[in-house]
Amino acid sequence: MKDLARHESFDDIVAMADDAMRPICLQLRALVVSLHKSACEIVWPKLRIASYGVGPKKMTEHYAYIGVQKAHVNLGFYYGAILPDADGLLEGTGKKLRHLKIRSLDVAESTAVKALLKAAIAERRERLS
Repeated sequence: MKDLARHESFDDIVAMADDAMRPICLQLRALVVSLHKSACEIVWPKLRIASYGVGPKKMTEHYAYIGVQKAHVNLGFYYGAILPDADGLLEGTGKKLRHLKIRSLDVAESTAVKALLKAAIAERRERLS
């Protein structure tokens, strides 16, 4: 995985999370890496997110982000409005962006979350090829 962050790392995001949310952050990142070994990771501590894509451009090449909140971890999808969401997990009403609030490791490890990430990666690859 390419780490294009300037002096920031995923550890900075994890450090911002409450103890109960840290395993969720780590699991989500591991899932992204397992599905997209060459993912471009950019960390923005001020935004409390790590973003993932097929290249470094956030709003065109990125497909997902992990965002630390107090009582949950957001798994956001930049083009979530067009993703298949058979389980109805995605929240949001924006033109493109959708997210899900993950409060447990079980949800982070679920096949539904894995399917959403697979679809998001495939959508960006297809759209940009």
